[in-house]
Parts: sequence; structure tokens; C-alpha cells
Amino acid sequence: MQIRLNGDSFDVPNGCAIADLLQTLQLDNRYCAVEVNRMVVPREQHPSTRLKESDEVEIVTLVGGG
Repeated sequence: MQIRLNGDSFDVPNGCAIADLLQTLQLDNRYCAVEVNRMVVPREQHPSTRLKESDEVEIVTLVGGG
């Protein structure tokens, strides 16, 4: 199924949870925030929040530097 990920089309399997998506993208949920359809999803809900066709997902990651 297709979702919008940070503004671009992205294919994910049916029943994909946010945690699955983060694993696919090799992102650690401790260092990112996830919004689905303009609603922030708390980290503890990532494993149980299933994505649906055409969901709009925004992922923001922390970047360190000096």
C-alpha cells in the first residue's frame, strides 16, 4: 500500500506499524518524532499504530553537531 512519507510516495506492506516503518528506514525511535495525518504519535504507541492507505507520515530526526 502507499503512504506519503515526508511528502513523497512510499510503499509499505499492509498492516505495517510505525515501528516497522522505522525499522525499515533504519531509524531509532529514541531519536525521532513521528506524525501521522498531522497528529504526533507517542513513542510507546509506535508498535501498535498501524498505517493505512494514503496516510501522511512525517518523521523528524535529531541531528547532532557543533
